[in-house]
Amino acid sequence: MALLPVKPLSFHRFQVFRRHLITPAVSTDPAMVSAGFKSHHFVGLPSYDLCNHESVRHLRNLRSWSNRRRVSKTVGVSMPVASAEDLPAASWDSWKPDKTTVAPSLSDVIWPAAGAFAAMAIMGRIDQMLNPKGISMSVAPLGAVSAILFTTPSVPAARKYNIFMAQIGCAAIGVLTFSIFGPGWLSRSIALAASIAFMVIARANHPPAASLPLLFIDGAKLQKLNFWYVLFPSAAACILLCFLQEIVCYLKKNLKF
Repeated sequence: MALLPVKPLSFHRFQVFRRHLITPAVSTDPAMVSAGFKSHHFVGLPSYDLCNHESVRHLRNLRSWSNRRRVSKTVGVSMPVASAEDLPAASWDSWKPDKTTVAPSLSDVIWPAAGAFAAMAIMGRIDQMLNPKGISMSVAPLGAVSAILFTTPSVPAARKYNIFMAQIGCAAIGVLTFSIFGPGWLSRSIALAASIAFMVIARANHPPAASLPLLFIDGAKLQKLNFWYVLFPSAAACILLCFLQEIVCYLKKNLKF
């Protein structure tokens, strides 16, 4: 039997053969692109052409995303992903009541209201005695102080140190500012800014005290008190309110209904 000579493949043909066996070729033919994946046969072995360029780009994006997640897990950096549905919920939460708090009982409503009524009644009686002198003890900031002390006694603004430090300091700032700059918008602006700075430095957060300088600068009757305004009516009224707060807290704790 005669043997036929076999001609070896050239290097170029070997590369073409290897590319068809291992690496799928990307075709730019529009007919092949519309066909998606198209099957070919070369030397009895099937090979597939990846024709859709959008699919190639999508696969590359997925590979890059998986690489970033792998790197973030390696270095210990978390990559939170927020959905668009969470944004409206977060913005509307501040308009809803706190879900973690328990609904107040009847005693939680009655005792603070009774304490506020008693405070205003006592100060009103004091006002009747001080009426001939033209001064009053029932000033507007004390209503905010009553709300803080009777409804939320555990907040920082209800601490005794914060109350008296802020009330005395802000009242003194109001008197001093009025003595230097007189009445007007400049005096009110400086007094309010100085009061806030004082409460921050003294670590005495008590928001109702910031209105005391404005009340003194705009109140002709209170200006007669001069530096006595530091002790009356704010500091003297706070002593009464703190005493009533202890009674209200005791009643809320021991007499529930």
